[in-house]
Amino acid sequence: MQAGDTQTSDVLIVGGGHNGLVCAAYLAAAGLTVRVLERRGIVGGAAVTEEFHPGFRNSVASYTVSLLNPQVMRDLRLAEHGLRVVERPYANFLPLPDGRAFRLGGERTQAEVARWSQRDAQRLPEYYAMLDRVVAVLRELMTRTPPNISDRFVLADWLASYGVARQLKHLDMRGRRDLLDLFTKSAGEMLDQWFESEPLKAVLGWDSVVGNFASPYTPGSAYVLLHHVFGEVNGKSGVWGHAIGGMGAITQAMAKECAARGVQVDTDAEVARVLVERDGDGPGRAVGVALADGRELRARVVVSNLNPKLLYTRLIEPGALDADTAERIARYRCGSGTFRMNVALSELPDFSAAPGTQLQPHHQSGILIGPSLRYFEQAYFDAKSQQHNPGWARAPIVEVVISSTLDDTLVDRRLAPPGQHVASLFCQHVNPRLAGEGEPGGGWDAHRETVARLMIETVDAYAPNFKRSVLGFEALSPLDLERRFGLVGGDIFHGSLGLDQLFSARPLLGQGNYRGALRALYLCGSGTHPGGGVTGLPGRNAAREILRDLGRGPRPR
Repeated sequence: MQAGDTQTSDVLIVGGGHNGLVCAAYLAAAGLTVRVLERRGIVGGAAVTEEFHPGFRNSVASYTVSLLNPQVMRDLRLAEHGLRVVERPYANFLPLPDGRAFRLGGERTQAEVARWSQRDAQRLPEYYAMLDRVVAVLRELMTRTPPNISDRFVLADWLASYGVARQLKHLDMRGRRDLLDLFTKSAGEMLDQWFESEPLKAVLGWDSVVGNFASPYTPGSAYVLLHHVFGEVNGKSGVWGHAIGGMGAITQAMAKECAARGVQVDTDAEVARVLVERDGDGPGRAVGVALADGRELRARVVVSNLNPKLLYTRLIEPGALDADTAERIARYRCGSGTFRMNVALSELPDFSAAPGTQLQPHHQSGILIGPSLRYFEQAYFDAKSQQHNPGWARAPIVEVVISSTLDDTLVDRRLAPPGQHVASLFCQHVNPRLAGEGEPGGGWDAHRETVARLMIETVDAYAPNFKRSVLGFEALSPLDLERRFGLVGGDIFHGSLGLDQLFSARPLLGQGNYRGALRALYLCGSGTHPGGGVTGLPGRNAAREILRDLGRGPRPR
């Protein structure tokens, strides 16, 4: 096809990440002609498995499984397409500066917590029961379309509001108070009220700062903690696991189902702008896209799987948006304190708190470097303030996941050579924007290597063989995550999970029901309800609304 030629589909989906693939599969199942456009040479967005060092492959961005919705897995036949998820032996291993270690998860959790506090051991089941009560209700709301709070509050929106109210009726007054606490309080305040032992609070509080550029004592951070406990693995609630073959195994299975349903997936197909036509004074209509190579593709519906800020500020001409939308999307909060590393290892870490390089259960868990909530808070303060600090934590928080210890992929696709390993380092906190960003020799391009070495040395302080076992690594700063995966400010959630950017207000009031600022423009990415993580739910929910508008079925309930 020559530049300037035009092709027409029912639906064009911009971005071949996991939610784009999920949305495409549901739409194609209803008989629509669907085309997915992916800028990179591989589909999957941030959920991909790629080689980062000769002979070493890893889940280079998203790296662990829990939030993937079971209904999506069944509907898209992911297991039939080869997806297999295995569980960690226990959730977390926390080596401590004094040479001791704390372990959370598995059969010995109560006894382990009791070593630090009998009171905490007695309260832990009650804490988990409180979360379970709230999660049981909110998990159902995650699959629903939020009521759209707009100037045109129609019957469907009223019914959605009624459905939400009915769902919340399942919570008694105690549960409603717990829900309010989780949405408004800080994780630190809540955990301090529940528990006294610092290691337990650190392991539980880690979820509140994952991808969240904030202190665990920032109001609202308790919801970020809650967001991470929605998931399940193999029917077990709250469990974390590993996709055999890495996270790319998930999106490759999705791509296979898309192909089986007739979806056309184009890679190396960068979208330069959304085509908009006007026929009056009202909002324009999305009629297609223009690719970077000059081609124009037309469709009845355009669906964006991109961060909403990226969509509205880079792919849609400013004049196509009303002034209020343009102003508010400019203020849409994106930014993560995440520095992501993929590391090739000659041997397993030899932790002072659990000696030995032979495979042990703690090597297969989430290994957390960061002994307390106050440590987390100081890491944030260091990164936040660039007045006396360069923009990253002097003592960072690091989660190490050694995926090769759980992976039994066949020889031709294994993650690492025999006897060697790959590790994911998910590091907090760094400032998403450094001074000098955009200037030659400034910003993250000038400091990436320095921070990468700091992260390695941070792990080495607890496992003294770690630094010398590093054969090579790939370091991804927030800027790199934005350039490579479209994660604005390195934001893994496509927008902060604050009260002003959740449910009907995600990404903005008036667009909470997956319908964008233009007619025939829809949103299906993590910047919509229910938010980030590899869930597939934004894609599924958006497909339901698109099919409703087009009068097609069958639809997801």
